[in-house]
This record gives sequence, structure tokens and C-alpha cells, in this order.
Amino acid sequence: MDNQLKDFIIPVFIPHAGCPNKCVFCNQNSVTGIQNKIPSQEELSRIITSFLNYKGKNRGRVQIGFYGGNFLGLGIDKIEQLLCVAAKYVTDGLVDSIRFSTRPDTIDNNKLDFLKNFPVSTIELGVQSMDDSVLAQARRGHTSSDTKNAVDLLKKKSFNIGLQMMIGLPGDDESRSVSTAWRISELSPDFVRIYPTVVLAGSPLAGLYKKGKYVPLSLEEGVSITKKAYLVFRENNIRVIRMGLQATDDLREGTSILAGPYHPAFGHLVYSEIFLDNIIGVLKSESVLPEEITIRVHPASVSRLRGLKNGNIGKIKRLFDIKSVRVVPDLSLTPDGFLMKSKT
Repeated sequence: MDNQLKDFIIPVFIPHAGCPNKCVFCNQNSVTGIQNKIPSQEELSRIITSFLNYKGKNRGRVQIGFYGGNFLGLGIDKIEQLLCVAAKYVTDGLVDSIRFSTRPDTIDNNKLDFLKNFPVSTIELGVQSMDDSVLAQARRGHTSSDTKNAVDLLKKKSFNIGLQMMIGLPGDDESRSVSTAWRISELSPDFVRIYPTVVLAGSPLAGLYKKGKYVPLSLEEGVSITKKAYLVFRENNIRVIRMGLQATDDLREGTSILAGPYHPAFGHLVYSEIFLDNIIGVLKSESVLPEEITIRVHPASVSRLRGLKNGNIGKIKRLFDIKSVRVVPDLSLTPDGFLMKSKT
């Protein structure tokens, strides 16, 4: 669990812009809460300036990020217009660099050479799966080979690389998702995001769901599979910077999601389940079950260890008939570690 300073990212959403087709799961207007597509240069300046006013202390790099569409699928003139505005903030020392998300099949040498004219440091690829059958059913229009080729090109040009994967797509299952995590790990990206598939109103997947042709994961299944993928990345020293959809007003109000494993604290649920698994493992190894335990954990991870509404504490007590579980903050521990002392 990463403990370094978080980047301050100024998000600029371009829902569906530059996309050659509509993926089965997609309705970016719902996900981003933004209805318009590409901001004008004046609008972009207002967005960036507005966000800069909210930058707090203890932050890492400041970056302008273009999300929600297929950035390199835009016309070259539009790409240049957006990057010119963003680059000025870098030149003025207000922002460190630019990042964007795009499809793997939009990466080629010509476009990457063009980007050398601008302070772009990070490129995220919407990989979604490394299983070609799952990609086909998701109507992605690219293959796992496109992803591998794109990563190879980005590494040669020394970009920071982020890969986004999804779990629970049509045709996907736990073994395929975990396999995708391993295959992504083999590409050695700088970071990844893990998104569970939810059924968004207005998406092609909504039609399949209503006809009974698609069964979404439950929240418990989504957390469990994401946990397994996360542990693959952690084993390979790859940062996971997000698990679950960012909560927008539409998502919070429940007007956009018809079904699927959505929770505003999805990542928290994943971390909590990892802590629970590890604590259960330690207790199962005890020759004599204790009546009381004290668990020391980094202060930043106290709520994760306790679980949502102290759910982990309750489960530990019930499973092992423990009368008291005390949680003590300890700065000497890493955010994903803990020490447990038992009293019989």
C-alpha cells in the first residue's frame, strides 16, 4: 500500500472524444459527470486555474490530465490546441507535466515524436483485459498484442506508463482477470488502475443486462477478484493507484448505475479484506486461541484494518470467539503491515 506523496492531478474530461467506437461497458458522461466533450482553449484555462486554487500542502507532482476519451484519437489540430494551453502552465512553473489516457492502438512512433514538443510525462492505456476473447466481447476493437506493442514503444520513448484493467467484463471470470494482472505485470508498467465493471445506464451493456444476457459481479465478488489482482501487482512491485470508479454526483445518487459492484469506498473494501485475510491467517496458526488480541498498525491504515463500520473486528471476534480486539496506531510500521499480540 503506497505511502508516498500523491500527485495533484487536474482532471480535464473529454467524454468519448476521439473514440472510434462505443465499448460495451461505456457511458463516459455518467462516469465523469460531464456532458460536453472537448473544452475550448478558454474553458481549459478556466478549469486548470480553478483547480490550482485548491492545491493543498503535502502533494507530489502537479499534473494536468486528460481523461474520459481517447486522447490520441483526436485530430492532430485539437491535440495541439489542448497541449499548447496545458504546456503554458508548465512553462510558467505552475504545473510539472501533462498526462493523458488513450487506447493502445493509437500509439505509434509518429504521434510519440509529435508529443516530444510538449511536456507530456505520463501516458495511460485503457488495456481493460489481456484476453482477446474478452476484448472482443467488450467491443474494444484492439487486441492484447496492441497493448504489448504500445508499451514497448512508450518505454523506448521513456514515458511513465499506466495501464488500466477491468474485471467482470462479458466473458471474463476470476481466472481470466488474474491472468490479465499477471500479463500486465510482465509488461512492467509504472502503475495500474483496477476498475470493476458496472452496468451504466445508456451503455450497450445495459441492454444486455436487461435482456438477461449479462450477469454483473456482486460487490463481494468484485472486491475478492480485485484483491487477487492487486496482490499480483504488489508481488511484482507495481503501484496500484486506484481501485473502483471515482465517485461522481451521478454515481453517488445512484441514477447512473443499474447494477454491478459499485461502492464509493471500493478500494477501502479491498484493503480491508487483505488485512482481514492476513489476521485470520495468523490466528489460524495459533496453537491456543486467545481471548484478547492487540493489533498494532500504521495510523493511516487503522480504518482499513477495522473494516467498514468495524466489520473486520466483528468478524474476527465471531470466527475465533475473541472477547476483545484492540487496535493501536504505530508509526514504526509500514502502511500494509501489522503486529499482533495475543492474551489467553
